[in-house]
Amino acid sequence: MKFTKMQGCGNDYVYVNGMEEKIPPEKKPELVRRLSDRHFGIGGDGVIFINASVHADFEMEMYNADGTRAQMCGNGIRCVAKYVYDNHLTDKTNLSIESFGKIKYIDLTLGEDGKVSMVKVNMGAPILKAAEVPVISDNEQVVDEEIEVEGKIYRMTCVSMGNPHAVVFMDDVAHLDIEKIGPYFENHKRFPERTNTEFVHVIDDSHVEMRVWERGTGETLACGTGCCATTVACVINGLTKHTVAVKLLGGELSCEWDTEANLVYMTGPAVSVFNGEIDLNQERVLYKGSFLVWRMLCFSRVKYFCLYFCRWYWEYIICFCAKRSI
Repeated sequence: MKFTKMQGCGNDYVYVNGMEEKIPPEKKPELVRRLSDRHFGIGGDGVIFINASVHADFEMEMYNADGTRAQMCGNGIRCVAKYVYDNHLTDKTNLSIESFGKIKYIDLTLGEDGKVSMVKVNMGAPILKAAEVPVISDNEQVVDEEIEVEGKIYRMTCVSMGNPHAVVFMDDVAHLDIEKIGPYFENHKRFPERTNTEFVHVIDDSHVEMRVWERGTGETLACGTGCCATTVACVINGLTKHTVAVKLLGGELSCEWDTEANLVYMTGPAVSVFNGEIDLNQERVLYKGSFLVWRMLCFSRVKYFCLYFCRWYWEYIICFCAKRSI
């Protein structure tokens, strides 16, 4: 199976042309888990299949690293747009891409080499109604609302950008033990479909820094929908202007919430890392390879043991002869 490894601000996925590579739907979750493994697979935050669409130019079929389906990924959809243009599947610089039944509209900026260098995505209207995010609350919207996680009180604002987000503002995100707290937010009982969680420090009225725990994946270097949700949460809480530069572990994205049109725009890079081809019967190949390595290690150990023994034996003979001569 042919694939392309791509990343947007370090949010990396394995991209597969689903129009050429036909994978049965029931086999995709297991395949995704294998390919996403950073030690035994290709490695990535998940896998995205690029398919034909009846309703748009293309479809993005996205999976998290754990094999579960995901509704939307801002970094992923930018990379899909770059993939279809750079690989001559379209000559349009204004595209429509469907993801989980929702259509996003995209503008491409080309570099001097004629390939896509920057992508602007109309991410649509943010969803603020608690029941539609979804998040369990007595209020119609969850804005600066308390949540208790592992005995500690946090304040969160919940937004859906096609997938659920809980935005938590704090003074310091650099030293946050996100590996510890992230899973508790993701699987909290108040989120019926689990949630992505953004931990955000506001630098000034135009800049924030953010770390993200993505459901089904863990901490990633960037999250496009998370940046959009963060921008909306910042504006609602009166913390920033409507256009925000979001600093991430993997780079920076620019997000704008046009409140008059009620649309969120995200602009950022998309990068092709490498192309490759993988044998889907790899488990047998890995087994043979592992067995060969095991045999080589065993042989090496025997060889070095023999060399060590011979050296020790001759040193003993020399010392014994020297003592006899004295």
